[in-house]
Amino acid sequence: MASIRERNRATILTVASEVFADKGFAATKIIDIANKAGLPKPNVYYYFKSKEILYRSVLESVVEPLLASSEPFEIYQDPETALREYIKAKITISQNYPSASKVFASEIMHGAPHLPEDITERLMEQTRASVARIEQWIADGQMQAVDPKHLLFTIWASTQTYADFDWQITAVTGKEKLDQEDYDTAAELITRLVLAGTLPG
Repeated sequence: MASIRERNRATILTVASEVFADKGFAATKIIDIANKAGLPKPNVYYYFKSKEILYRSVLESVVEPLLASSEPFEIYQDPETALREYIKAKITISQNYPSASKVFASEIMHGAPHLPEDITERLMEQTRASVARIEQWIADGQMQAVDPKHLLFTIWASTQTYADFDWQITAVTGKEKLDQEDYDTAAELITRLVLAGTLPG
């Protein structure tokens, strides 16, 4: 069972993700987060010494799953399984970390002014490794000669949209909130499109 300290920290992090996603870094005040979390302002500073540290923690909460999502490229030898599992992992991030995903996307769209250099380098290294893996599959004849970077961009855009544009998606589907079947359907459709366009005929 989680301790009170762990529960409070998790609550603050979740609420901070929502507030940062709604207001952005500059407009967010610690008191906003404290009030929404139902905690005194000093309690927030007890767990996170500054707004910058809290913001970084929100980014890290989604960066770690993002880094882990590329593991299928390392684990599986065939591109079909690797791409299928990679897309599934990316959809799961949008499902499980919707607010933190929005914060990350907003940070990137604004030129990553607050993204720490060490996180940036870890993400870039992950991308370089994924690109190299795809290039190897292409060289081995296991994939069509597609541009690896643009393939990744396409996957990122199509999976992260389920977090970043959730209002639009729920409005179109007529649902207050997407359910597991929706995310499974999205992952399967994106996978079919990617595989059809990348695997040898």
